[in-house]
Amino acid sequence: MRHLSSLSPQFYVTAPQTCPYLDGRVERKLFTALQGENAAELNDALSRQGFRRSQNVVYRPSCAECNACLSARIQVDTFEPTKSQRRVLRRNEDIEREGTAPWATEAHYALFRRYLDARHADGGMADMDMFEFAAMIEETPVRSRVVEYYLPEPEAPHRRRLIGVCLTDILSDGLSMVYSFFDPTLEHRSLGTFIILDHVAIAAEAGLPYVYLGYWVPGSGKMDYKSRFQPFEIYHDGTWRVVENPMAVEPNRHPLATDPIHDQVAAIVLPETDLAD
Repeated sequence: MRHLSSLSPQFYVTAPQTCPYLDGRVERKLFTALQGENAAELNDALSRQGFRRSQNVVYRPSCAECNACLSARIQVDTFEPTKSQRRVLRRNEDIEREGTAPWATEAHYALFRRYLDARHADGGMADMDMFEFAAMIEETPVRSRVVEYYLPEPEAPHRRRLIGVCLTDILSDGLSMVYSFFDPTLEHRSLGTFIILDHVAIAAEAGLPYVYLGYWVPGSGKMDYKSRFQPFEIYHDGTWRVVENPMAVEPNRHPLATDPIHDQVAAIVLPETDLAD
């Protein structure tokens, strides 16, 4: 027989907080815990429905008066880099990639602090200490990897310098880029773009069809870079669709655009398990 998991998750909603993307807005998140032996299957299923993972929690925006945050992903098999993106790849041909277990190091944290101080000094992670950082990396109930990026040191051929890190989940249908950071002094290398392009390459090598980029907000300058990776898909009204012209997508901020919480939860499709009769 086919049954819903006997451990059906309980969903909750966060208290309203200031929206980090749109001025004058507040945000709420619908979330549930990832736990038990079916955590990976639940993460897979919810990722396909617009959720994102943070440690042992998966969440999705559920704002009462706005529906602008849209989960985004890249189609790997049909992806074609732009001329600018090809230049980024050529510019970074000397970078070495290494995949490791999700374990935080002092070198990771030092790079993370430099990145935050330069790029997101007033963001929600600005006060994160080493212990909180380690929890972000290591508390994962699913299959995750830390993808590291290094530059060789010309003066010391056997030494390398860590310049980029991405915490990456391996889903059944793709790679989910949970969080990435990089050396902010190497602006000419466009490392943020390079890390995404490299994840497209990793997914292609593994035969995975998608790279999940997190949320995209039409009209938000912080999010514009995500729509430059084409074909670009967004999760909207319960389905994934290709966005051919990102400039034409308007955020839906109508107060009736978001369904009530109980309707949202009722529409979530949970993974099934095979159980004996």
